Amino acid sequence: MKNNLPNNDESLLNIKADELILLLKKENIDKEHIKAIQQKINSAVDNNSSSQKFDAFSGLNQEQSRLDMITNLELLLTQHPVDSRGSKKFLLREKLKRIVLIAIAVTMIILGLAMIIMPAPPYFEMFTIFYFSKDDGITLMDVISVLIVLTGVYLFINAILRKINS
Repeated sequence: MKNNLPNNDESLLNIKADELILLLKKENIDKEHIKAIQQKINSAVDNNSSSQKFDAFSGLNQEQSRLDMITNLELLLTQHPVDSRGSKKFLLREKLKRIVLIAIAVTMIILGLAMIIMPAPPYFEMFTIFYFSKDDGITLMDVISVLIVLTGVYLFINAILRKINS
């Protein structure tokens, strides 16, 4: 009787996996139960792969080959399914972030230019750094305004370049 049992863990695992597949094909099991079984299998695989990662750090395993990396990627994709609805939500969020960043950048540019162009009351004009004439020159407020404009330009260019690259 013991001759029918496999002699190593890998063949036993293959036999049990085949049995599980046959049971899932035969029986009318609801999707929730199948998902629960899948989660159990995924957590067991996660625990097994984390112990292999520990072995890799201790020097017991050599560097993974490309085939092993592809297998791990396939395992990762089966454990964390990606659907079109999730990807659409992600893309919408990214697009919304870019639009908000562009709006903030344009607002900063407009406000900075307005601070430079519009006259300010004398008590708001801080220190004059460079005098053109007795009553006119570059003030500290003008320098701060230019910094605000340059920050807005940087944010705008950053948002546009990120949009082009993605």
